[in-house]
Amino acid sequence: MFKPISLYIGLKYTRARRSNHFISFIALVSMIGLTLGVAVLITVLSVMNGFDRELKNRVLGMIPQATVSSTQILTNWPELAKQIEGHKHVQGVAPFTQLQGMLTAQGQVAGIMVSGIEPEYEKKVSIIQNHMVEGSIDSLKKGEFGIVLGKQMTDAMGVGLNDNITLVLPEATPSPAGVVPRFKRFKVVGIFSIGAEVDSMMGYIALNDASTLLRLPDGAQGVRLKLDDIFLAPQVSQEIVRDLPANFYASDWTY
Repeated sequence: MFKPISLYIGLKYTRARRSNHFISFIALVSMIGLTLGVAVLITVLSVMNGFDRELKNRVLGMIPQATVSSTQILTNWPELAKQIEGHKHVQGVAPFTQLQGMLTAQGQVAGIMVSGIEPEYEKKVSIIQNHMVEGSIDSLKKGEFGIVLGKQMTDAMGVGLNDNITLVLPEATPSPAGVVPRFKRFKVVGIFSIGAEVDSMMGYIALNDASTLLRLPDGAQGVRLKLDDIFLAPQVSQEIVRDLPANFYASDWTY
């Protein structure tokens, strides 16, 4: 009966008589080393698979996989979103306007990245609606100045649902008392928990409220994309920008 040469050699030495104790010791050490090596390899592969799943399902479910932005405010962003959705690798498009600032409440201060969003569109590109522990992103409505925060942030600031919190912008506003920072009070209308660092870094407000804070026309700075393959983000975003006017530029999660 035919046997592979590797199996033949293995069986020969496994069944051999242990007349030489040194050779037996070497064989034992070799088998133990091989077993440990395979075990370590399996463990590393499991960790990497878990990291890949975490990256796709959590972190990149919250931050943009790719964005198409403009040097001008997009007052006609629905038309742009409709155009981009025609790309074969794009599964969803949502407008955004981003601003950085600090949150203050109960004597606590923390930095935050705030995104102005349209809840109806945001659900197409983000997993946030699946991780709300209190309230809803649908509560973000124009002119009501509501904010959705991560649980780590609300716990650190000592606030809860329906509590007020102040957002301080880095821009200064002249006043009779001198130059003072710009600030606005928001009501916490939702709390999410992803279980990652983004819980303490990100917040969401209504898209039009973001424009009001930045003193910009109603619109968006750009649109964020959800793709069927996150590793195609650089290629897809550049393909989309090539078909748009020169004032558009792309970025993605890889840089």
